[in-house]
Amino acid sequence: MARPPPLGELPPGYTPPARSAAPQILAGSLQAPLWLRAYFQGLLFSLGCGIQRHCGKVLFLGLLAFGALALGLRVAIIETDLEQLWVEAGSRVSQELQYTKEKLGEEAAYTSQMLIQTPRQEGENVLTPEALGLHLQAALTASKVQVSLYGKSWDLNKICYKSGVPLIENGMIERMIEKLFPCVILTPLDCFWEGAKLQGGSAYLPGRPDIQWTNLDPEQLLEELGPFASLEGFRELLDKAQVGQAYVGRPCLHPDDLHCPSSAPNHHSRQAPNVAQELSGGCHGFSHKFMHWQEELLLGGMARDPQGQLLRAEALQSTFLLMSPRQLYEHFRGDYQTHDIGWSEEQAGTVLQAWQRRFVQLAQEALPGNASQQIHAFSSTTLDDILHAFSEVSAARVVGGYLLMLAYACVTMLRWDCAQSQGAVGLAGVLLVALAVASGLGLCALLGIAFNAATTQVHQDCGAALGADGPGCPVPPAAHPVPLQVLPFLALGIGVDDVFLLAHAFTEAPPGTPLQERTGECLQRTGTSVALTSINNMVAFFMAALVPIPALRAFSLQAAVVVGCNFAAVMLVFPAVLSLDLHRRHCQRLDVLCCFSSPCSARVIQILPQELGDRTVPVGIAHLTATVQAFAHCEASSQHVVTILPPQAHLVPPPSDPLASELFSPGGSTRDLLGQEEGTRQKAACKSLPCARWNLAHFARSQFAPLLLQSHTKAMVLVLFGALLGLSLYGSTLVQDGLALTDVVPRGTKEHAFLSAQLRYFSLYEVALVTQGGFDYAHSQRALFDLHQRFSSLKAVLPPPATQAPRTWLHYYRNWLQGIQAAFDQDWASGRITHHSYRNGSEDGALAYKLLIQTGDAQEPLDFSQLTTRKLVDKDGLIPPELFYVGLTVWVSSDPLGLAASQANFYPPPPEWLHDNPGGPAPGVCPVPLSTARTPEDCRLRGDH
Repeated sequence: MARPPPLGELPPGYTPPARSAAPQILAGSLQAPLWLRAYFQGLLFSLGCGIQRHCGKVLFLGLLAFGALALGLRVAIIETDLEQLWVEAGSRVSQELQYTKEKLGEEAAYTSQMLIQTPRQEGENVLTPEALGLHLQAALTASKVQVSLYGKSWDLNKICYKSGVPLIENGMIERMIEKLFPCVILTPLDCFWEGAKLQGGSAYLPGRPDIQWTNLDPEQLLEELGPFASLEGFRELLDKAQVGQAYVGRPCLHPDDLHCPSSAPNHHSRQAPNVAQELSGGCHGFSHKFMHWQEELLLGGMARDPQGQLLRAEALQSTFLLMSPRQLYEHFRGDYQTHDIGWSEEQAGTVLQAWQRRFVQLAQEALPGNASQQIHAFSSTTLDDILHAFSEVSAARVVGGYLLMLAYACVTMLRWDCAQSQGAVGLAGVLLVALAVASGLGLCALLGIAFNAATTQVHQDCGAALGADGPGCPVPPAAHPVPLQVLPFLALGIGVDDVFLLAHAFTEAPPGTPLQERTGECLQRTGTSVALTSINNMVAFFMAALVPIPALRAFSLQAAVVVGCNFAAVMLVFPAVLSLDLHRRHCQRLDVLCCFSSPCSARVIQILPQELGDRTVPVGIAHLTATVQAFAHCEASSQHVVTILPPQAHLVPPPSDPLASELFSPGGSTRDLLGQEEGTRQKAACKSLPCARWNLAHFARSQFAPLLLQSHTKAMVLVLFGALLGLSLYGSTLVQDGLALTDVVPRGTKEHAFLSAQLRYFSLYEVALVTQGGFDYAHSQRALFDLHQRFSSLKAVLPPPATQAPRTWLHYYRNWLQGIQAAFDQDWASGRITHHSYRNGSEDGALAYKLLIQTGDAQEPLDFSQLTTRKLVDKDGLIPPELFYVGLTVWVSSDPLGLAASQANFYPPPPEWLHDNPGGPAPGVCPVPLSTARTPEDCRLRGDH
């Protein structure tokens, strides 16, 4: 058979069909929108023809440009800071946070590590000795965590937050307190002696066993050490903090424990305590005055009787407080343990992170799998780790999803008839869209748009509609949804949808379309729809960028850029792929395996009598019996290589072979083969075997479409759509505002299980009011107390059965002044303090003496007449303004436990002031007069939600 002529040539005498004059007609007679559409179609036609003429150059330059942009992914930035993700830059919240960081530092006073225990059986009561025993097992395992870094061993006692370690003049007692001072652990176990087991400190005294909180009775210890050292100041400190017998005076959860102290209330009776009764009202740390853990911090899902007595609960919570990196750095700076490792704040942060990871791991593994309770552990480090992990693109998942899409595109576009098959086009289209997605993300990286978990991940089931012709979800959802890359798959679905549309339109060009105009005709017919949908998608995503949340804004901008790159690839580069495939068909090559010739090139072509021009034969079927000399061109409507016979072709009657009759019968689908409308001239076609006819198009045309056209099917579709619409509208009313952490952390993880339990049982958070520079505390006390009272009236801040709101540092400060004023009044009444001497008074009385004589005047700082004419706190509960900052300086230095309990954080920090011995030779004067005192800039209120 003769080799086909070049693609740009046509047989002599061929006249292309006249093109429609629609643009001219529209421009002259119809409205502007129709004219504009026709004009745009004309531009697309010219674009398509130009691309077809230079398809190789366009493909090369397009791949080069998109590949260069894809290299921008090397400089991509992944943002995992929750504050940067969800707080609008430049907003009021952002400014307030920035101010707080500048004044109070980057880190909070401490970090929290939490354990939540819930029953495996829904609704089971956890206020039992058995359940608390399991909680003790998990908490004890977590408290024994040790990590080795920089050649040192780090345990809880070294890195935990310790509130207000007092300074003691006696060196032996000071060293013992430093080793024994307990970590702050908010736990329901503190209502029992077993709470002491979580404290890891120990001290040694000659002639005694190792002193630990499990066997430490402070009152007894002071009696034993009294004859050997002066411990009056230490005894007074313990009395102020109401330490008492500490843990050894509390009931034992398991009185059969061999180490249960004899001082425990149930030691002799050996009866298990009433857990609900012991936990009612909360628990206390070693200090009853300053360490009160409220019920809401320890118990969740509580139930009470009509009298308000606690009956049951469904969850337990323990919270371990650790120092911040800055605090840990300052604590060990200059210490002999870290002098050889170049100790830095960064190293302190690394130690804390390693300990937190190990804490979570061991706590989650503390209970056996068949236990009746389950433990949920969490730390800020685990949240940061999981955000880092799920903000990184998983190459395996992306490649797997794209391979599934490649297989889908290839299979759906393959045909048994190699002249109609477009499998290679499908493969090239998916690969081109993948490159366009990579180039779009690379362009975003070059523009400085940071990636985040909202951009790269989704932990919900895959449910985005990716186009009518594409698959709904590249990766099938699992029982527990696995994280999928959002943007790459979303853009893939949109881009492949346009690829399918163009490929389908290319195969169904109108009859008589010249080969040189095939790509232009395709863009003219389908390019408008592709352009409008892509532009609408881009505009929608750009409009979504108006959302003030940075994470969603970044996602919207990146989606818009990626959709734009998809649009450019589909409209400019993919038509070049179609043009190259047209060359492949014209050269009679196989699909996909284009190096091999197509068997269709030697196929015998059936033609009808009407094709022979002037010669006529009786009505019937005729077949060529030999290879004829003729020229060939690609038929416009079906891409077949059609052989045009000269008038002298020799015809013979049709064969009598049954198989031949079946293969070449006139009943062959000429409509499918040639794409001509019914009633036009018929052309013969090579009919495929019945087993090879089925494909998606055949199914849609022969089965699905007729089913949809039936009346009962239409009614059913309308009813189902109406029901779905009504259900959707109802569901929209149930959407809640806000963004919980459970919406950020991927489902199916242990962190998500913890956050779900916390949201259900312990939805509490701290509220802080931070005053800005220039605020005058001394003259604004009444306003602050009124603000606290208004906050206390809010239901969310004071949930029942609580009757008293958490106090602020101003309350603690005032109470301290009232306490030393009462001590002064007693010493004055007994004569131990006079106008000229306080040496015989108590330590608190002496402090009050020094404060009462302050005037705040640098020229005359002292006025002894004020000892009896003024009070440190007046009858209205206000502190005299001239005394406010001087007294604040003294309080910060003299009451470390009260300061720690108040959670105050002052900036600039008040100067350290040491109170001299009350028995000193001369009256002490506070060295910070009012004129040089520095104003604090922080006030905190604690509340819950």
